[in-house]
Amino acid sequence: MKVPLSALRAWVDVPWDARELSSRLTFSGLEVEGVAPAAPPFHGVVVAKILATQPHPQAGKLQVCTVAASSAADAPTLQIVCGAANARAGLVTALATVGAHLPGDVQIRAATLRGVESAGMLCSARELGLGEASEGILELPGDLPLGADLRDALDLDDPVLELNVTANRGDALSVLGVAREVAALSGAALRDPPLGLTGAAASVSAASAAAAASAAATLAPLPLALPAPDGAARLIAGVMGQIDNTRPSPWWLRERLRRCGLRSISPVVDVTNHVMLELGQPMHAYDRAQLRGTLLARWASQGEQLELLDGRTIALAPDVLVIADDASILGLAGIMGGERSSITEATREIALEVAWFVPDAIAGRARRYGLMTDASQRFERGVDYRLQERALERAMALIAELTGGIAGPVTRAEQPQALPARAPIALRANRIEHLLGASVAPEAVEQRLGALGMQVQEDPAAGAERRWHVRAPSWRFDIALEVDLIEEVARIGGFDGIAEADAALPAAPRAPGAASLDERVILRTLVARGFHEAITYAFVDPVLQRTLLGDEPAIELSNPIASDLSVMRRSLWPGLIRAAQENLRRQQTRVRLFEIANRFIPQPGEGHREVRTLAALALGSCWPEQWGLPARPVDFFDLKADLESLLTLGGATSEFAFEPAELPALHPGRAARLMRNGAEVGRIGELHPQLVRALDLTYVPILFEVDYEAVFVAKLAQFRETSRYPLIRRDISFTVPEGVAFRAIRERVSVAAASLLQELRVFDVYHGKGVEFGRKSVALGLILQELSRTLTDEEADRVVEAVRRELCTRLDARIRE
Repeated sequence: MKVPLSALRAWVDVPWDARELSSRLTFSGLEVEGVAPAAPPFHGVVVAKILATQPHPQAGKLQVCTVAASSAADAPTLQIVCGAANARAGLVTALATVGAHLPGDVQIRAATLRGVESAGMLCSARELGLGEASEGILELPGDLPLGADLRDALDLDDPVLELNVTANRGDALSVLGVAREVAALSGAALRDPPLGLTGAAASVSAASAAAAASAAATLAPLPLALPAPDGAARLIAGVMGQIDNTRPSPWWLRERLRRCGLRSISPVVDVTNHVMLELGQPMHAYDRAQLRGTLLARWASQGEQLELLDGRTIALAPDVLVIADDASILGLAGIMGGERSSITEATREIALEVAWFVPDAIAGRARRYGLMTDASQRFERGVDYRLQERALERAMALIAELTGGIAGPVTRAEQPQALPARAPIALRANRIEHLLGASVAPEAVEQRLGALGMQVQEDPAAGAERRWHVRAPSWRFDIALEVDLIEEVARIGGFDGIAEADAALPAAPRAPGAASLDERVILRTLVARGFHEAITYAFVDPVLQRTLLGDEPAIELSNPIASDLSVMRRSLWPGLIRAAQENLRRQQTRVRLFEIANRFIPQPGEGHREVRTLAALALGSCWPEQWGLPARPVDFFDLKADLESLLTLGGATSEFAFEPAELPALHPGRAARLMRNGAEVGRIGELHPQLVRALDLTYVPILFEVDYEAVFVAKLAQFRETSRYPLIRRDISFTVPEGVAFRAIRERVSVAAASLLQELRVFDVYHGKGVEFGRKSVALGLILQELSRTLTDEEADRVVEAVRRELCTRLDARIRE
């Protein structure tokens, strides 16, 4: 949500600049994601007035404008050639003078257009970064001083705060809500800007007032009903007549909406949006002529349909709350109106509907239909249930002022028993100290909670143990428990004001056993080996996922944020590959990424299963560019070594084995499964060449992915005596068939050498001349040692002979002399 600082200052005196305010709001829980001026940088643009226009002699679509850029009587005028259709005499607009710089690095120079000199440019909103599109040059208020710098005249350096409001703080989705926070943090008083008429509409003659009253008396009230009190507890409607919705919204209103991230549509719609942004109360305007009978909030019937304002027709379910009349449904309650009763330029009589909806009746419905409106965001979090009349009064006053309309009767329907009941919450001083680890003065507790609009009453029966009864205000739906109040006490006082202290906790010994490795150890190991941690989306491109994993089923999102992010990931590889592509586009020639996150496996009839996973990707050069080693690309064995460094952390390397595998996404012959005690726990390999070409990758990625919980289970450390006697080494060289894996060789050697084998080293593998076709030569180093004595040469020779017999018998080995 965007909040201009100028809008906040209308409600409260802000004692800090934008930077300090952002810091204080963020530390209090309302995260400020960014601060930017109301307009992008430009200079050399002034307020000017068109004095006269005449057709361009050589171009039918151009006009030659005589422009005054100063209010001084003797100031020279300027000749400007302009092609805007709304350029006319008397218009106050924006003039970019010669030498001005506009957004997009545009510099204004004197020019000759079709033979006519032009000393500047009359600017549109788009050219100044004040809008995405424009139908002509800016139309500014006529009371602006001519020649004034436009940035100063329109306060375009006004800082606009972009807030990331958490889901529990619906009250902060308004200028009033943020102003309450500022008032509580600063101690300043919260003002209540006038809600009545302003400007010319406030000064009317007695005759005009009498005529308006007479006209208002002809407006029929709108009957209301609430047949669904579990969905809507209050409905208020105000009728207005003599509306002129063809008038343009004034500059201040269009600009306020723009700074808050909305576009101007029409005076009536602009006012409803403005009140929503200002007070936090959504409302909807109907064309009164299109309504039939009673306006009511009810549950939809199975099979009913509604044509929305965006042109879509949707089918409704019985758990969807709707606004309807006697003829048909008018809109989705708290979400979006329907096309049938929408406001147009021809509308002359309107009905303004303001309601309080039960948050649970709105939550999730917008997402179901692929909608996410400003109204639904507020209603599903909770709107102040005492705000409706105030918002309606404000809206009717502004609409009357801007459209020349008159206010008619207001009707009201309410189910009091369905409105929230604010029960007092007990707050104990000793509980505050227990949870925060610091004591807070009773006076400070009462002051902080009172500043947030809470009613605080001390319990006289509590004795020496201070205790209060606190009643949350109508706009704070997130306050329900004692811990919520304690959080508010800490938040307003400042979390940074609580001193660090060691927690006093009882130490309960437990039996040692296997446990998961500390994730920080895994992170540090990968970082030390040159990897960078990545955080990717849990939803991925279905095409990419199918390309990598084949036709394995995936969980589809009902309301994806984009077509290429429409399924939940079955693997972390799609996200890492996308991240690698972005790095390659940015001229990175060595990419090493890893991620620890969940992947989502569909379970037929049971929803889905989430599997915590570690995945990594490496591509490009094996090591950073240097002079000491020749450059070479990273290969399968480099990443396998990185994975093995992680497997050693748990002290159970003997339980793991790599088995050759044929996997769809990986290169045949350069892929393997990681097994633990015979169960598959991961996979590793080089990306398939066809996929490398299809993804247009400059380098070939090597990837692995392992089940985090299955792999990183640490074995309990056990004491093992270290021998004080010397080692004996014996080497043995033999040939075996090509298909024999080292794992099989290691198993047979371990069986034959038994407990005397302390270490097995492979120091040579050879294929080629001198070795029979279809076989390979392997040379092993056997490190032998006894715990209680020195081994003799005869004992070592017997071990080597036993190893030879085992290899020849079991693996078809042939000893090389």
